[in-house]
Amino acid sequence: MAQRPEDQIRPDWVNEIESVFIRSEDCKQCHERHYEEWKGAREQTPDLKAFGRVDAALLHGSSLESPIFKTVLGLWGQTNPTAEERSRCLSCHAPAMTVFPQHAGTLMQQILAGKPQVEGIGCASCHLIHEVERTQAPPPTFKVQPGSVLYGPYADPEENLVHQAKRANLFREASFCASCHFDKVKDVTQKDLAGEILQGTICQDCHMEPSTGSSTSRRGAMTRPIGRHWFRGVVGADTMLKNRNLQAEWAPRIDLDVKRTGGTVEGTALVKIGSLPHSFPDGDPVLKQFFLTLTAKDAQGLVLAEETKRFGLPYDKILRGPIPDPFIKGGHTRKILFALTLPAGTAATVEAVLTYALIPTPAPALMDNYLATLKSDKERDEAKQIVHEYTQPRMLTYRVKAL
Repeated sequence: MAQRPEDQIRPDWVNEIESVFIRSEDCKQCHERHYEEWKGAREQTPDLKAFGRVDAALLHGSSLESPIFKTVLGLWGQTNPTAEERSRCLSCHAPAMTVFPQHAGTLMQQILAGKPQVEGIGCASCHLIHEVERTQAPPPTFKVQPGSVLYGPYADPEENLVHQAKRANLFREASFCASCHFDKVKDVTQKDLAGEILQGTICQDCHMEPSTGSSTSRRGAMTRPIGRHWFRGVVGADTMLKNRNLQAEWAPRIDLDVKRTGGTVEGTALVKIGSLPHSFPDGDPVLKQFFLTLTAKDAQGLVLAEETKRFGLPYDKILRGPIPDPFIKGGHTRKILFALTLPAGTAATVEAVLTYALIPTPAPALMDNYLATLKSDKERDEAKQIVHEYTQPRMLTYRVKAL
């Protein structure tokens, strides 16, 4: 092999990882289409350039380079996570850390410096997975098989001189994706969970847009059903509001059971979610923050009393102990008790508004500590912008109840 130029020589720990997790650029020689989809090269949008996402899809190819991930990791890093907690955090964003956990600390430093030397979720990260843990193990539950065999969905993979290939039924199962997206699917480990599901539908059917073609760019390659490798999803409320199916079938709903007793309005808010096979919006119980605001108003619409209840983990609680169920969970009804004391006037209505934010709002001291680690005002301004955008409340639903 030709020797690498001096500026491309990699440290021994990088070579150690890449001896198992080959770089996706090497796969590009034959799998150009999937590489471009994974990298976002086919959809150069402002969202992709600014945040590492494209048309509401967070690209797996930007799992380490995304400024969002860097900012959240930097804030969380100020809470002094242990080596085990750092490895656990990175194991889904960089599956190589499940095989080489001893390098998690070094990789975390490189991510925060904006110069990771290894890939996060590359081709090998998924195609070296050969099975998942079938018990209620903590995430991630995938099992990597280091070696020369790459796994995929085809029963008769084409022979080639580059790598061996083997079929793994896992690639046509929801449990493959749920090994990292652990709260997304209702029927993988909780078959008795109430609520209707889409029978026979798996994550890949919706999030890997199906088409027909060849998995390779080699002439004469077999034409088969294939899926796009950009994993489209929903990360913005505007996308949800434009999709009437999401509103009608899958978005959360609120019912109110209230009564007025003298100068107090008390009752129960029942937050329900419908028939989607996973929680919506998203199922992420780690970063998502939910806010239920209850307001009593008089007949003229003036606010008499208001209370906001927050549900979600702060940065210093993330990955410390078991991961809790999210506030919004498919097939479940969450009951929230409340009581509003009226200082004056008579309440005519009670309003319940449900919103959510994509990441927790950092405490001022935590934010200041993280900003102090950045080298330039430009980096600090970019971090402030990301925190501002991703902590903004996004509207989900509301309900008004007359008293």
